[in-house]
Amino acid sequence: MPARLRFFICDVIATLIYFPLARTAAFVAKLGVSLHSFPLAYYRDKSFYVMRTDALDRFGTRLEKRFCRDQIAAMLDAAGFVDIRFSPSEPFWCAVARKR
Repeated sequence: MPARLRFFICDVIATLIYFPLARTAAFVAKLGVSLHSFPLAYYRDKSFYVMRTDALDRFGTRLEKRFCRDQIAAMLDAAGFVDIRFSPSEPFWCAVARKR
């Protein structure tokens, strides 16, 4: 898909899906309701710019490969990293490690 079309589609996704769900989650959170399973609740306090770039990262890349936590830890270990720590909060895929 041409880059301009990818950018346009991802902007539409951010505008019509991410933004409304995120703002609804923000409203629901103010009511004191748990957001544990609310879709896109992570974005409730994020800017539209973050939503746009995340939509582009998720839907606009030519090649995407997702890894689970155990796979990431195994790759870091195989590359010689130690003290591998993952973020306990969203986004969970953030990791910090030290090179041996």
